[in-house]
Amino acid sequence: MSEFGEVKWLKVSLACPEIVLEAVMDLVGVLSGSGVEQTPIKHGQSMVNGFFRLEGENIEAEQKTVLQRLEQELAELFALYGLAPAQPECLLMADEDWATSWQQFFTPFALVPGLVIKPSWEDYTPAADEQVIEMDPGMAFGTGQHASTKLALAQIRSCFDGHPVDKVLDVGTGTGILSMGAALFGAEQIVAIDNDPEAVRVAQENIAHNQLAEKIAVSDDTLALVSGQFDLICANIIHDVLVDMAPNIVQLLADKGYVVLAGILQGEQEENISDIYQGLGLTVKKALYEDEWVSLLLTA
Repeated sequence: MSEFGEVKWLKVSLACPEIVLEAVMDLVGVLSGSGVEQTPIKHGQSMVNGFFRLEGENIEAEQKTVLQRLEQELAELFALYGLAPAQPECLLMADEDWATSWQQFFTPFALVPGLVIKPSWEDYTPAADEQVIEMDPGMAFGTGQHASTKLALAQIRSCFDGHPVDKVLDVGTGTGILSMGAALFGAEQIVAIDNDPEAVRVAQENIAHNQLAEKIAVSDDTLALVSGQFDLICANIIHDVLVDMAPNIVQLLADKGYVVLAGILQGEQEENISDIYQGLGLTVKKALYEDEWVSLLLTA
């Protein structure tokens, strides 16, 4: 019970083409701050369900405000892909109904070998070679449910098998999942940036909850404001943004450093990204594939 009255949950559902699925999951998760889930992909699309906590004095007005912002952000996101925005459907739920239906679907799972995600209500004893990140559903978007996140983490993990990786830059950090993974793999100093203030807030909360704030600094700085040299730079963003960022990323990369790029479709996007970054002096060391997605590991 909130100080204003009974807590309600607004469940917002929208059908998403697979190409925008992870971006929509990230967006809805950041805006809700409370929960997001996806159904299995069928016929090239998936249903995304976001859960927004409503507890103000005027639930109806609060619901209207939530939907207006969500629809605006979705329109801008879908436009980046040349698609018409999805039209969300809404359902108002009681607090106890949300809690009961939500928790049953979330159990500990391995993102990549050696890195496990678990919700706070589940007990999990890690094996000797496992690290655990605790993230409840409200913060669980971008935690490996989508191929590009999983591929990026697998590439990041492989970087720690080579020479030492101390300084890391995570561009477009979202929940902070790539930064936290890098910290647990062994990085000592991580700069995580995102241009969305809500994403910055969510990442800071996740990082503090997992007691990694001493290693990871999160801000809304642009890439142009970042200085220094980094042993590893990772970015799980859409193709066009990765293209625009290429000169800045290469400039910030330390000698013999690594770049991990994800959010890229196989085929034309993969070839274009490879050509651009190789033209700036990097070498594609390894590509990982899942479904239509690819993550590239490049070296200086």
